[in-house]
Amino acid sequence: MRAGSLQPDRESRKVDRLRIAMLAPISWRTPPRHYGPWELVTSLLTEALVARGVDVTLFATRDSQTAGTLAGVCPAPYSENPAIDAKVWEMLHVAHVFERAGEFDLIHNQADFVPLAFSRLVETPVVTTIHGFSSDRILPAFKTYEDRVHYVAISDADRHPDLRYAATIHHGIRLEDFPFDPDGSEDLLFFGRIHPDKGAAEAITTARRAGRRLVMAGIVQDQDYHSEHVLPAINHRSVAYLGPIGGAARTKALGSARALLHLVNFDEPFGLSVVESLACGTPVIATRRGSMPELIEHGVTGFLVDNLDEAVDAIGRIGQIDRAACRASVAARFSVDQMADRYEELYRSLLASLSSACR
Repeated sequence: MRAGSLQPDRESRKVDRLRIAMLAPISWRTPPRHYGPWELVTSLLTEALVARGVDVTLFATRDSQTAGTLAGVCPAPYSENPAIDAKVWEMLHVAHVFERAGEFDLIHNQADFVPLAFSRLVETPVVTTIHGFSSDRILPAFKTYEDRVHYVAISDADRHPDLRYAATIHHGIRLEDFPFDPDGSEDLLFFGRIHPDKGAAEAITTARRAGRRLVMAGIVQDQDYHSEHVLPAINHRSVAYLGPIGGAARTKALGSARALLHLVNFDEPFGLSVVESLACGTPVIATRRGSMPELIEHGVTGFLVDNLDEAVDAIGRIGQIDRAACRASVAARFSVDQMADRYEELYRSLLASLSSACR
């Protein structure tokens, strides 16, 4: 007998109150203490769904927090506790939700490609939000299960041409968590992983050429890169590094900047810090690639640039941007309620289609 097969016939099941298994990653706590974008989005969606009456069981690390039902086997995040073996606990974590599949109308996987391999072992439909592709080498896993799993892209730019998708749903944030700062300061901000992809070195160079102080925040993901390109520039006068920050320190940094420098060197799938910055009123200067043209309204909420010369020029023109317009753009396009609306609509549409197919 297949796991998850002991469940009522779908034609007779009432789905007025959806029962969703939300599968979070276990690299960080859900919600994260500071860094952890996948876990953050998973938490935001979970809490928004619970608030509107959806029955959500969050499968996450046991120290996670939710207004829904928490189900966890992994005691702590493996990125925070070296005693946690990532491979072992990820398998136990994923198996946990699929062994209970029959209790839910739908499983929403936020934890990358490993859960796909379990999807044909259960009757319960599976939605997977693809938070980006770490490498083309993982594409075969997604391709193999595209006839079984319903994929959601987090931006149109991140849709892989070889895959079928059920929807594109942008991330949303709680606007009330990001106080509006109508003034900012004279400082520029870099907010993200210290890694070549994120353009930390480019931000330092651009700020120096513009004659502006740069404040930097984020985890060090590439120690060699940090040691070679970031650490030598830190002097607290022209370049200050705050490390990974969360809570009030995070929102203060995002709001008290003249502009966020997001000079990425890869096709970023989304970019939560971009939307969070805009919510605080801080415009964004970003490389014109990946999802950036979907998030930033050029000349309205920031500037899209193709090189560092254009970035320096954009800093000189940042006063043209209305900080209130930045926040208004997020309220209109990237609220957590809009994200939850889209996902709930997708859940109900998929379940209705499956019910019709069974008749």
